[in-house]
Amino acid sequence: MVASVIKAGMTPLEIDKLAEEFIRDHGAEPAFKGYNGFPASLCVSKNEVVVHGIPDQIAFLDSDIVSVDCGVKKDGFFGDAAYTFIFPKASAEAVNVCKVTKESLNLAIEEAVVGKRLGDVGYAVQFHAEKKHKMGVVRELVGHGIGRSLHEAPEVCNYGKRGNGLMLKEGLVIAIEPMINFGTQKVMQMNDGWTIKTRDQKPSAHYEHTVAVRKGRADVLSDHKLIENQIKNNENLNSISINF
Repeated sequence: MVASVIKAGMTPLEIDKLAEEFIRDHGAEPAFKGYNGFPASLCVSKNEVVVHGIPDQIAFLDSDIVSVDCGVKKDGFFGDAAYTFIFPKASAEAVNVCKVTKESLNLAIEEAVVGKRLGDVGYAVQFHAEKKHKMGVVRELVGHGIGRSLHEAPEVCNYGKRGNGLMLKEGLVIAIEPMINFGTQKVMQMNDGWTIKTRDQKPSAHYEHTVAVRKGRADVLSDHKLIENQIKNNENLNSISINF
């Protein structure tokens, strides 16, 4: 829904209001709203904001990249996913960090299979983003288990060593969410207690899937294809964001 309407000139608060209505109209609850005091249904994080951006009334610019992170509770279970939208005049740096982050997520999901370990998942992200592309992998924020609670054990780091960490067993459901900075890995928290920004003010991207561990191939429970089909039809977004 967000992908079908988001454009320069709209505000994060407008997007948040539409999302909450959509979620509740489908018999679900916004998982983020009220969570540890968070005031909104979506985290909307622009440009150098890594994650946890609080929706405000500052309109999107056609040069922005915008991470939209959404959690929902329905029928007693939680889901969590994020996607970074690329506006038409976004910088080459911003487009590149989006591309590398999306690739990192896909590579991590390939490791989320029975018999692998959490270190294999983290290593896939770290090697691709940090070693291969010289970008910053955020250390302070991680993915997580998810199910009857929004955040459950285990923590799912975006760095690690192959063969280390928790053994992955069938049925474990985790949220894998690379947060990659074009420059330094270092981040800082704003005075609102939520917003996390890159220390060097360079762009950051964030993509997330909810994934069930299976034998041979992970079961991806969230669906970016629905988003990317809408991007193709939204002339206000850069379709490069789907050409990975």
